[in-house]
Amino acid sequence: MNNADGNSPLRVAIAGLGVVGCGTIEILQKHSSELAVRCGRPIEIVAVSAKNKNKKRDIDVSKLRFVDDPLSLASDPEIDVVVEMIGGSEGAAKTLVETSLINGKSVVTANKALIAHYGVELAKLAEKSGVVLAFEAAVAGGIPIIKTMRDGLAANKFSRIMGILNGTCNYILTSMWETKRDFSEVLKEAQELGYAESDPSFDVDGIDTAHKVSILTSLAYGCAPSMDNIYIEGISRISLRDMRFADELGYTIKLLGISTQSDEGICQRVHPCLVSKLSMLGTVQGVYNAVFIESDFAGRVFLEGRGAGAKPTGSSVVADIMDIARGVKYKPFTLPVVAFSKSEFTGMDSLYGSYYLRLGVTDKSGVLAEVTKIFKEYNISLRTFLQHSHAPNENVQLVLTTHETQEANMLKAIESIARLDSVCETPFMIRIEEV
Repeated sequence: MNNADGNSPLRVAIAGLGVVGCGTIEILQKHSSELAVRCGRPIEIVAVSAKNKNKKRDIDVSKLRFVDDPLSLASDPEIDVVVEMIGGSEGAAKTLVETSLINGKSVVTANKALIAHYGVELAKLAEKSGVVLAFEAAVAGGIPIIKTMRDGLAANKFSRIMGILNGTCNYILTSMWETKRDFSEVLKEAQELGYAESDPSFDVDGIDTAHKVSILTSLAYGCAPSMDNIYIEGISRISLRDMRFADELGYTIKLLGISTQSDEGICQRVHPCLVSKLSMLGTVQGVYNAVFIESDFAGRVFLEGRGAGAKPTGSSVVADIMDIARGVKYKPFTLPVVAFSKSEFTGMDSLYGSYYLRLGVTDKSGVLAEVTKIFKEYNISLRTFLQHSHAPNENVQLVLTTHETQEANMLKAIESIARLDSVCETPFMIRIEEV
């Protein structure tokens, strides 16, 4: 049970001494005096655990009590809060969090995969034990998006959450445009710099962003996180050619995580988007993250900051620890689990929006007329049209953007266009998002 008598220390154990775990320790040690004043009690690191005790780290952990088995932290009577930094949605991380909550210990985690897949079950355990399950650091690193939605905007009804939620993807897209290099070359550089993993699929395929979208959806609309109801598309097909066309049209390309609620239901999606170069999201560069929120009374709110790294993410972890030290109690997803709504999720077919379409066509007259005829059949209105000069024997690149239309109609039109004899490349579509 929590040791919360008078000004007694809040006793914290940290499992996982990777980048974020070490960043958390650094903040707790460097700002220990200030944190004690702000919380009304000291915060004390009483134990740490990691796979390799002797691994070289950026901070000195030699004076901290080292525990070989992280699961033992869950039953240690000298520990009030377990900070899980192991990672992964299964295995040791899941077992540690579950057992800690069952044993009446509050848990702080940056594990977005764990919360996205098992958040409801873990929230039930936290509620039953009367402890806190906190995960501010699981979404957008150092940006306090969860506290903003849960506390600052708690009086509002949300209609749209949209953001750049993966720094690796944003770095790759930014660098592609700034250096005029293709995806594969920039990805290799990002791996060398440590911005991308050796297996980058979790990031570049959109899975990481999808985990974060599911968490924000739950917080916004009072429903259980649902990874089964998210459309996911990554950035590996984005080319420098599309970036050039987008720029000419006044746009830039970003990987966005989007969640909206309407009368039809909740729509969750992750995919590349064209956004205005001058928009709030369009100006977010490099490894930075940003989140755009629309609500009924507060209106539009925009937050931008570092979405990953030892210090930004560690800052969010420590903020959660401080809440526990102050005695703040809240439900993990704002509402009790029993109060979650039975929300309907809608697919992409019902989505309404504008679209960018690039076609590789043969150089002959009448091609545009064929395409616009198909658009007319599916009630799609053309907004802009681009065609550049080309070398002999090369395909003509035809770029079209549309006014708002239903996605189901757009996809059917693309199927018909792809069957035209004059179309010699697979049509490539990117959704346009107004911010």
